[in-house]
Amino acid sequence: MPMPWFLLSLALGRSPVVLSLERLVGPQDTVRCSQGLSCHLWDGDLLCLPGSIVSALGPVLVPTRLQTELVLRCHQETDCDLCVRVTVHLAVHGHWEEPKNEGQFGRATDPELEEPRNASLQAQVVLSFQTYPTARCVLLEVQVPAAPVEPGQSVGSVVFDCFEAALGSDVQILSYTQPRYQKELKFTQQLPDCRGLEVRDSIQSCWALPWLNVSADGDNVHLVLDASEEQHFGLSLYWNQVQNPAKPWWYRNLTGPQTITLNHTDLVPCLCIQVWPLEPDAVRTSICPFRKDPRAHHNLWRATRLQLLPPQGWRLNAPCSLPAEVTLCWQAPGGGPCQPLVPPLSPENVTVNKALKFPLLNGHPNLCVQVNSSEKLQLQECLWSDSLGPLKNDMLLVETRGPQDNRSFCALEPSGCIPLLSRGSTRAAHLGEQLLQDLQSGQCLQLWDDDLGALWACPMDKYIHQRWALVWLACLLFAAVLFLLLLLKKDHVKGWLRLLKEDVHAGAAARGRAALLLYSADDEGFERLVGALASALCQLPLRVAVDLWSRGELSSQGPLAWFHAQRRQTLQEGGMVVLLFSPGAVALCREWLQDGASAPRAHGPHDSFAASLSCVLPDFLQGRAPGRYVGAYFDSLLLLDAVPTLFRAVPVLALPSQLSDFLQALQGPGVPRSGQLANWAEQVSQALQPALDSCLGPPAAPETAEMGPEAGDRT
Repeated sequence: MPMPWFLLSLALGRSPVVLSLERLVGPQDTVRCSQGLSCHLWDGDLLCLPGSIVSALGPVLVPTRLQTELVLRCHQETDCDLCVRVTVHLAVHGHWEEPKNEGQFGRATDPELEEPRNASLQAQVVLSFQTYPTARCVLLEVQVPAAPVEPGQSVGSVVFDCFEAALGSDVQILSYTQPRYQKELKFTQQLPDCRGLEVRDSIQSCWALPWLNVSADGDNVHLVLDASEEQHFGLSLYWNQVQNPAKPWWYRNLTGPQTITLNHTDLVPCLCIQVWPLEPDAVRTSICPFRKDPRAHHNLWRATRLQLLPPQGWRLNAPCSLPAEVTLCWQAPGGGPCQPLVPPLSPENVTVNKALKFPLLNGHPNLCVQVNSSEKLQLQECLWSDSLGPLKNDMLLVETRGPQDNRSFCALEPSGCIPLLSRGSTRAAHLGEQLLQDLQSGQCLQLWDDDLGALWACPMDKYIHQRWALVWLACLLFAAVLFLLLLLKKDHVKGWLRLLKEDVHAGAAARGRAALLLYSADDEGFERLVGALASALCQLPLRVAVDLWSRGELSSQGPLAWFHAQRRQTLQEGGMVVLLFSPGAVALCREWLQDGASAPRAHGPHDSFAASLSCVLPDFLQGRAPGRYVGAYFDSLLLLDAVPTLFRAVPVLALPSQLSDFLQALQGPGVPRSGQLANWAEQVSQALQPALDSCLGPPAAPETAEMGPEAGDRT
């Protein structure tokens, strides 16, 4: 018998936290005050208009502290309402100003000036009570003798009975004087629901609530509602987001006993349950039972996503609020830890599902975002890699500015920030002067700038090419000497040529097979999805060409010339041309295939897919496409039947469900072992998922076997 890992009974009316409340009889509001004070409650409510703060000409009474207490106002023994008693503590504020010439001339005090000082102090104190959808303000008149008190001294308190409020609501109470001499006092009181009241039988609105039992067995969570068959009630599951309004997730109108099953993957800490009888102005009781559940916290981080919002915005998408800190870091190619950068992002907890700004001038593929919680790394994403290509072999220079325009530079290395022109074995030490020259000549990209410093990304490709040029020159010299030696032994020439041919083939395999990716730019979300696919393929033994990374060449050469050059180079190297079908691409293909149609409409300067159809279609019509082309589509955006029949002469594979077959087609004859292919497919699938989720929008709430459509309407 499986053992439940979690059990919670929501016994409405029984709870370990119970309240024994005082009962007040009668509907009238009353006021009483502590010894030494006299007080009076004005009849009727007044408008809640605090007004502006004014200066006091002498000592005045002001509220200093608010206290609340829950009581019951009963009309009959079993007909009571929840009520909030408010206690206002008062003190003297300000003092009488002494005449400026009294000390100078030593005159006696004027008896007419002493009379107001000995008079009693009087104040009109306003209590404001605000809860959705009502608001009330009452006026209390308080009086205290002035002689025995000093400025700042507490004089006592006044008690108001009472403000009626709905069960489970949040009440905001404000107190200030008329006229107002200081900022108003604020206090928020959260009222309990029927679960927290020992006197549940005295509140009629609690009688109709059903019993709710939450338990879990294995991978399923059961919500068991015990109610009579005639009882009708509503049940809502919602995400209670502290920093944002509650977000409905699932809703049903139900009747009689019910058992609702959730999968454990649906649990998140802010998932709450609300139940209420289907009656006018019914009391709603809520409970959030998964706040401390480890599975719920694990699911929350799995559902959290970082999203780049062009041009320099970002957002942390999550179903619940997160105690998270976000920092920028620099990820060098080849692995290794991502190194934190200055400036850090906001150090306080990040507001989820809210657009925020990066303090950057430009984006870069090596810039990544880390999300930490409780000093543990939970999430890291390089947001710019999809739009700007894979990681670059650039050097990050950190500029520090001191007084009198003094500037110093260091290069970010795995061992730390190494000063330029220093002695050592790092790249920064060897290339310090050249990097400073590149910075002064404008070859470095500025990522961030403020009064204290700046960040610069300097390309290192030319220095790497220079180093490899020397290596290749040495290799060529060695090959020439070896060739002369082999000529002395003619019998070995054929063997040498055979070995050379094998080396050439091995070198080509090591470089990876070429792939030209053609797609239709349907919208910005689909372009990000294509960028994510191209970036993921670049991590494999593949060399990917895509117009998204060659906008400069497209503008200068034109889409048709760019495509012809890329297609010729890809096919000469034995590579593959990938046709990535989407609703827009299918529409363009059908436009070209229409019999007797006019010439296709003009397309944008960056639309290489539309330009490529004039060359791609003849290859398919004349039977030259097999072995050169492969088709693909995202199965959540398109069906295979939508792809024109002509293009099905080559494999047309669904992504991500047929990723293994797709990667096998791209690799060609030198296909790796099935285990390696499966690892690659999993790697590409994980890289595609965030962009695919962003393209599809927020997922719909899951349905379970017990949540049939006949139960109610989804909100």
